[in-house]
Amino acid sequence: MKMAVLGVAASVVAASIGATTIDFDQDRPGALPLGWSAGVTGSGSPRWAVEPDPSAPTSPNALKQSGSGTFPWCVTKNAVLQDGFVEVKFKPLSGKQDQAGGVVWRWKDGNNYYVARANALENNVSLYYTAGGWRVAIKEASAPVAANAWHGLRVQFAGNRIVVWLDGKTYIDVEDSHIEGAGAVGVWTKADSVTEFDDFGYGG
Repeated sequence: MKMAVLGVAASVVAASIGATTIDFDQDRPGALPLGWSAGVTGSGSPRWAVEPDPSAPTSPNALKQSGSGTFPWCVTKNAVLQDGFVEVKFKPLSGKQDQAGGVVWRWKDGNNYYVARANALENNVSLYYTAGGWRVAIKEASAPVAANAWHGLRVQFAGNRIVVWLDGKTYIDVEDSHIEGAGAVGVWTKADSVTEFDDFGYGG
């Protein structure tokens, strides 16, 4: 598992009791935000960095994954949640194998966590758990996911219940107990997906 912690001050643009949103706009382009770690489940060479994008929901910056790997991930260990929510705006830019953007939660390490993702090549939303480095599907639903457009992905999790929204619509509502206890939260891609993320939010 590859990991890196780089960057300068991350910007918190909206915060209330139990809720935080990070927009990456005060971070140095070309580096990770402060307090974030990046790596890959499996193998590959992902490249996570803050990059300028005037189209970002909160401009001028977004967090971009421009490398490749089995399942690249980037998490903030400053947030450790057992129950709560995680959400992000994401923009799938390119990829021949996949054009995916996702969020992770109850992240213990690069081999054990939940992930929900949307894919512009497949036009669907999927929920998985990853245990011991193996990704296992829980549920999938068809959904419109336009490429080169910003989308909102949100997951609410409490106990065994997991609810996944894309662009304000519920697509998955299930119970699953494979990953228990508290863990970090973050973002995720797959294969050769080049994807941008902005307005990353979480709360208990």
